[in-house]
Amino acid sequence: MDFLKDLWLFMKERKKFWLAPVIVVLLLLGIIIVFAGGSAIAPFIYTLF
Repeated sequence: MDFLKDLWLFMKERKKFWLAPVIVVLLLLGIIIVFAGGSAIAPFIYTLF
């Protein structure tokens, strides 16, 4: 949680709020790949990348 706090303080101090959507999208893609890695839809997800 310290990492997220530091990241938020960095974005707040440097006015880099445009980074927030980029970070959220990357986290969502990572979560999808991790959870779908062992499922039947894995081949369809890997063709996207």
